[in-house]
Amino acid sequence: MTPRASFVALAAAAAVTAACASAPPASDVHANVHLPSTFADAPATTSGLTSIANQAWWSVFQDTELQSLVRSALTANTDVRLAAVRVLEAQAQLGVVRADQRPVVTATASAGGQRTPELGDTPARTAGAIALEGSASWDLDFWGQLRSASAAARADLVAADWGRRAVVTTLVSEVADSYFSLRALDLELDIAQRTLDSRQSSLQLAQAREAGGAASMLDVRQAEQLVYDATSTMADLERQIAIEEHNLGVLVGQPDLQVKRGVSLNAQVMPAVPAGLPSDLLERRPDVREAEALVTAADAELASARAAFFPRIALTGAGGVASTALTSLFTGGAGLWSAAANALQPVFNGGKLRSQEVLADARRQEAVLTYEGRVRDAFREVSDALVSYDRLRVVREQQTQLEQAAADARRLADIRYQGGATSYLEVLDADTRLFAAQLGLANARLQELDAFVELYRALGGGWQP
Repeated sequence: MTPRASFVALAAAAAVTAACASAPPASDVHANVHLPSTFADAPATTSGLTSIANQAWWSVFQDTELQSLVRSALTANTDVRLAAVRVLEAQAQLGVVRADQRPVVTATASAGGQRTPELGDTPARTAGAIALEGSASWDLDFWGQLRSASAAARADLVAADWGRRAVVTTLVSEVADSYFSLRALDLELDIAQRTLDSRQSSLQLAQAREAGGAASMLDVRQAEQLVYDATSTMADLERQIAIEEHNLGVLVGQPDLQVKRGVSLNAQVMPAVPAGLPSDLLERRPDVREAEALVTAADAELASARAAFFPRIALTGAGGVASTALTSLFTGGAGLWSAAANALQPVFNGGKLRSQEVLADARRQEAVLTYEGRVRDAFREVSDALVSYDRLRVVREQQTQLEQAAADARRLADIRYQGGATSYLEVLDADTRLFAAQLGLANARLQELDAFVELYRALGGGWQP
């Protein structure tokens, strides 16, 4: 067998052996995570009922202005753009690692000349040479070290993409929360304005009664207190509205944003809340999927570290032509070639390889524990959100009853005062209670919507493209 044939045979045998090497074993991350069969405080569900997290965010949040804000945020928000760049970075890293598995081919062209002077009986001489040469080298990856590194980079890419989706889920919920907070402040400002109008009318009535001798100056001063309370509340609400608009502007990447208003707070419609099964979290929540992909990457990195203990086998070859004259560069006698196979076996490196293996194993254990913690945190977040949404709905219903009772008490107090049956102090107290109840009802509605948004996020909704 010629040297060239031996080289080809060795390459083919090595490639077959490398291809038959087994893939690195993956950790069974689901084995150590035991979730209850249902969420705590979950609503009753029926077979086949779809979780709200499977619905796209634009079908959950139906306010067109809110949808517009979310779309702007997904395009211009810095965190989302940064997450997208991390995906590109992971893609490039995967390309770099994969390139190590492929042969490296180089080409070289050289030309040179030399003239020696006449020395005694030796005449002057001019010599030149031209050479074209190509070379190739290939690490056969006999033990799967490079393949494991490639698998780790591929898992890192998957993790980066799930991380991007986790950022999207968080951003959608943050924009919705901020928008609902703004609409709640708008409602409170409207309540304060209507209250101010009513109190100014009461003040005018008190002033007229005092002028006619039917009331004292104390009634006028008490009516003025109500007016000043409403005007100061309005000023503070206007401050909060401006700050919330600034916050929304940052989220959507437009610091000078003028937020358009859509549906009022009380008219916002949310879908029903079937929560689904706890095990669905493992498939739906992007942060859980990200943690799972990082476990896969850690498994592959450990396999790569263990493969580093074995010899690295490489094939190298070169061929080309060389001649002292361009006209004879491609003649039969100008050809040249070389081939070699070598194996590099680590013998002593101060324990570096062993430390790298221990490091990779520790990182794998860390990734597994992070995954388990992420799943349990997800279950807790959903359980908390479910009970919050359920109880806050009751709070809002009771706050509605309170507001209605306070409004009736204010009406009766005004009738009694105008009939001379009581002092203005009773009107002052009833009006103050009504104002607080109205603001409390607006806040209760906001908390209910915020709890729904948190439940949607906790279940893993909002990352759908």
